[in-house]
Amino acid sequence: MKNTSRSTLTAAIASAVLALGLAACSEAPESDDAGQAAAPVAEAPAPAPVATPPASVVDATIAGEHRSAEHSARDQFRHPAETLAFFGFAPAQTVVEITPGGGWYAEILAPALREQGRYIGVVIDPAKADEQAREYYTKSNQKLRDKFAANPELYGQATLVEVDPAAPVIGAAGSADLVLTFRNVHNWMEGGQAEGMFKAFFDVLKPGGVLGVVEHRAAEGAAADPKSGYVPEATVIELATAAGFELAEKSEINANPADTKDHPNGVWTLPPSRNTPEGEDPAKYEAIGESDRMTLKFVKPGAADAAPATDAAAADASATEATPAADAGDEG
Repeated sequence: MKNTSRSTLTAAIASAVLALGLAACSEAPESDDAGQAAAPVAEAPAPAPVATPPASVVDATIAGEHRSAEHSARDQFRHPAETLAFFGFAPAQTVVEITPGGGWYAEILAPALREQGRYIGVVIDPAKADEQAREYYTKSNQKLRDKFAANPELYGQATLVEVDPAAPVIGAAGSADLVLTFRNVHNWMEGGQAEGMFKAFFDVLKPGGVLGVVEHRAAEGAAADPKSGYVPEATVIELATAAGFELAEKSEINANPADTKDHPNGVWTLPPSRNTPEGEDPAKYEAIGESDRMTLKFVKPGAADAAPATDAAAADASATEATPAADAGDEG
């Protein structure tokens, strides 16, 4: 993308932040001085044209030219504006995204947080992965680093934390406002790492902080089968509450009733993976669209205003470098 396009989006985000702040201060206080003589009534001016409300920071970023047509086409299945609003996203927060994969959500989160907040991407340390996955994580991590480095106007403030999935430590305790994970729980369950990951989310969040989970949803009553990519909603709730979270709310923002969840290659039969069995018509699965997904909001108990002060230096000490990051978790 040209520098002018990058500058345009950066300016649009900054303008949206400013407009949202000014809107809160737009009303003048009423006078309480009853002893003053009333001023002459001037002729009322003609009403001003109704201005279009400023786009939110998230809306401006979603509409940005830095997003490819391919990524934007998935908005109809992922509903990013509605999903982030449901989780309580705000541009001044410290937001942790777990295994951002190819960067689909990072393209929205990191630019939206650049001016006022902080984006932290948590990736798997290849040295801590098993031999079979080591090369995969090395390549996928570097791919997103390169993507971010090529556009510092949008991603230059993003940071990286590499973790050992068997013993994850994301950052300083109580340092994050919001932790987000999109379609990753099945991977951790298959690797026997889910309990440790949810505990790490709990530790890094401030009291009152939010964990937002989007995951492929298994059919009601189905047994947990992470190899299919689908996970029972009750299993995710159990993992989160066992780590100390409280379930605050559920949403059907990312539901897809057309998904029968009985596909020969699991969730990867559907778009965007499109792993269609030989001899079958891909149109059948294209018509379904992307998977049915649960959207769950959890809260760490405790008053938000009682959160400990964040030690930025301690949080940075957990990052292996100050360059943008990637992981391949957010792909399915």
